[in-house]
Amino acid sequence: MNDLALHPSDTPDLCTIGLVSISDRASGGVYPDQGLPALRDWLARAITSPVNFIERLIPDEQALIETTLIDLVDQQGCQLVLTTGGTGPAKRDVTPEATRAVIEREMPGFGEQMRQISLQFVPTAILSRQLAGIRGQSLILNLPGQPKAISETLAGLQDASGKVLVPGIFAAVPYCIQLLDGPYIETDPAVVEAFRPKAARRPPKES
Repeated sequence: MNDLALHPSDTPDLCTIGLVSISDRASGGVYPDQGLPALRDWLARAITSPVNFIERLIPDEQALIETTLIDLVDQQGCQLVLTTGGTGPAKRDVTPEATRAVIEREMPGFGEQMRQISLQFVPTAILSRQLAGIRGQSLILNLPGQPKAISETLAGLQDASGKVLVPGIFAAVPYCIQLLDGPYIETDPAVVEAFRPKAARRPPKES
């Protein structure tokens, strides 16, 4: 767990992000979990504004996934929750079902874009069932289970010069959180550039 002793009142722009790795075998100690480190490391590089991570490693149990998501949003105050794992067609892959059960509004564009990115690498990306949705004022995103795929779907695809070929989903996340009356998330453009309409951008900080 990585529950840090920070509170939004201490830092108004603090974004609290829930990270949930869903795996029977990793949660049972069969092998080390790779999902949480991959999520945390990428986000730590991408986000330059204050951020607090709350981490959970749980098995593929729909009821437990639902209660975990509800707790992270309703009790822990996460403005963003990212899950990894459990989005395929196998019988134990129930992350989308659990997510759909707790969200109030679905955001289908995120899942569509994740599949478009993954299809650049493997045809089996069409088997992925990642989805996203809003609960209260929080955004919940289902990500792939492999660390490489996590990074690709968040950052998108770039050529050797750094030109964006296929936008990653995280480019739209800060503005979505802003529209939900959440904190103003800033990113490192070298990792991913957050997109906002001009009217929604803050003026640059004076040095």
